[in-house]
Amino acid sequence: MAEFLALSLPPILVAALAALACALPGNFLILSRRAMLGDAISHVVLPGIVAAFLLTGSSAGWVMGAGALVAAGLSALMIEAVTRRSGMEPGAAMAVVFTTMFAAGVLLLEVTGTGAIHLDVEHALYGNLESLIWLSAEGLHSLVDPAALADLPPQLGRLALIAAGIALALVVFWRPLAMTVFDPVFARGQGIRVRWVMAGLTAATALAAVAAFQAVGSILTISMLICPAATARLLTAGLARQVWLAVAFAVTSAVMGYVLAGYAPVWLGAGFTVSAAGMIATVSGAMLGLALLVTSQRAPARL
Repeated sequence: MAEFLALSLPPILVAALAALACALPGNFLILSRRAMLGDAISHVVLPGIVAAFLLTGSSAGWVMGAGALVAAGLSALMIEAVTRRSGMEPGAAMAVVFTTMFAAGVLLLEVTGTGAIHLDVEHALYGNLESLIWLSAEGLHSLVDPAALADLPPQLGRLALIAAGIALALVVFWRPLAMTVFDPVFARGQGIRVRWVMAGLTAATALAAVAAFQAVGSILTISMLICPAATARLLTAGLARQVWLAVAFAVTSAVMGYVLAGYAPVWLGAGFTVSAAGMIATVSGAMLGLALLVTSQRAPARL
């Protein structure tokens, strides 16, 4: 039990909270046909993280998070500017911006030598859930020991706060957000400031993606933002039920993926384990595939 608490419980909780934080705004990205935004934001945080380290010399979580948020906000402005000035469709503008910024981040890592010393580009892509261990865990009594709890990975507390904040924001702004993603013209006629609502959705997506990126990397962040919401969308037409299903699928894929990555190879007699981030994304994709098999026709979405 002590070994499970120290080595497995923290990364499982981090993965589950990251999945929860991403799944909530992901539902509205799917319905507003802005799923590519999640892909964009999960990539553009890399140059922000590198720049933050180069400017401060610190790899503290809050420094990296601030740099990532600045990069995410800058990318959102760039996407809007490209869309307005060129007449390019938003999906194409997102693809241009996120590939350019991600490539700039990779080049910045290589040119400055940061990737070889302080920041690992592979961890930026795939995350490193397995390193989020709880060294102070000695048994079940550690769960109620303030000194031991203070030694939990800092990502856990940050993700818990961000997931709770995003959930609260969705509850408060549920009606204008739902009206905007279903019918922005009608929402505008009802006095809802559609642009501000969509800006808020972009901010929530950026916050979730940045928090998840620090723990699980950009590849898994994309999966967490889109796959659970898309799976739930295939199985129900009601928005509220879709959100609940997406959360359930997200948390389940996080827990199941980590267990399969860390324990299944050992149970099968193999002498190795596989990437937790990769397995979580695989399980999430498998859930989407199963949903496609059991649903012959997608019903129109409704409030």
